[in-house]
Amino acid sequence: MKNLYALLFVLALFSSCEDPKDRATAERYLPESFGKANLLTVVIDLEQWKGTVGDSIRNIYGAPTDGLPMEEPLFSLNQVNPEVFNGILTKCRSVLVVKSSEENQFKIRENLYAKPQKIVFVSGNDDEIISQLKENAKESILTLKLNELRAKQKMIEGSLSRDTSLEDTFGITMNIPSVYKNVKKEDNFVWFERKVPKGTSNIIAYTLPEGSIPKSDTTIDAIIQMRDSIGKAYVPGRDPKTMHMITEKAYAPYLYDAIVNNKPAFETKGMWEVKNFQMAGPFINYIVEDKQHNRLVVIEGFTFAPSEDKRDFMFEIEAILKSMKIKE
Repeated sequence: MKNLYALLFVLALFSSCEDPKDRATAERYLPESFGKANLLTVVIDLEQWKGTVGDSIRNIYGAPTDGLPMEEPLFSLNQVNPEVFNGILTKCRSVLVVKSSEENQFKIRENLYAKPQKIVFVSGNDDEIISQLKENAKESILTLKLNELRAKQKMIEGSLSRDTSLEDTFGITMNIPSVYKNVKKEDNFVWFERKVPKGTSNIIAYTLPEGSIPKSDTTIDAIIQMRDSIGKAYVPGRDPKTMHMITEKAYAPYLYDAIVNNKPAFETKGMWEVKNFQMAGPFINYIVEDKQHNRLVVIEGFTFAPSEDKRDFMFEIEAILKSMKIKE
């Protein structure tokens, strides 16, 4: 337990640094955090982990990820006993600390032992801990996912493609890793592809006239129609006359509001398939308002990797797409 108390002491120390300059100075000397993408280290007593508190954590942070063909959790969970949470384990990027206490508390702290790092603290008796976990689930998941996304984007920045097709064609930039290669460039369509185990990850971009996608209860239908027409024009199957990419009819896409490049956007997650052929996979699509140029910028990623887990492939694609910037 003394290591957990040490962690709480550091939390108090950082909380006392009211001056942003003091915090910046302290963080300057922190080591880099580490961990696989979407790995959440859960610091909790083993008995609690096996009981109702652990069940609640698994239900919240291990819930299925939207838009994937098979169930894959939001986070891969790694349970660690409090007494061994020291040394290198404290440098994990995303951490949840659960502590039995008379004090009922929920806190999220940044960069305590490493950077970038987010640590979620929850304390109380078992019933209070479960209540706090449920009440703050949305906030904590968004915070942890954003932390993971920014870490992924920083890693991608270490080896970027020098291809200028996006800038030349659309006046946009995107941090695309050098392992992605340009496989098609036309007047209003650019396609990058990366080889992955047993398949490919793909990034495509094109534009539409402003107002092409209505903001109404027909939005998702318009997006499906748009995707299917683009697939027919630019993403053929083995027989281009009869096969092309479409939105899978049996799988209703998820639609969200989003912000990309500080501009409003639609985010769509769902499944694609090839018409008249047994080939399918997940996609994520952003339709970004570009009022300055009277258009919509559409950026999309999709992957094909049969029998492989796809969560982290799609997470990389999301990190790439959200780096998009429109030149003024």
